[in-house]
Amino acid sequence: MALNLNKNLKLYYSIKEVAEMFDVNESTLRYWESEFPFLKPKNSGPAKIRQYQQKDIDQIRLIHNLVKVRGFKLAAAKKIINSNRDGADRSAEVLSRLITVRDDLQALRKQLNFLE
Repeated sequence: MALNLNKNLKLYYSIKEVAEMFDVNESTLRYWESEFPFLKPKNSGPAKIRQYQQKDIDQIRLIHNLVKVRGFKLAAAKKIINSNRDGADRSAEVLSRLITVRDDLQALRKQLNFLE
């Protein structure tokens, strides 16, 4: 059996960690949970501490892409997700990859400018 180096070793993330990932407030994540019924992180213990799994983070990435990046209102984002979930998922994935490529190209440009 081969070792999977890409495996995400962390199973659960706190609401603070997830909020920092997307540069949003914790209250924004709580509000999105109330607006999007498919976004339900695990609540553990008597204090009901939220524990986000990777599937929850993927859902948040989709919502974040529609609402914060592309500027849709929540009602429009719900409509897009309900009517064309696969298309919305692919769109969010493509945008994420493009942002990564842009950042890599900007870093490369800075290195090339430094060499001149």
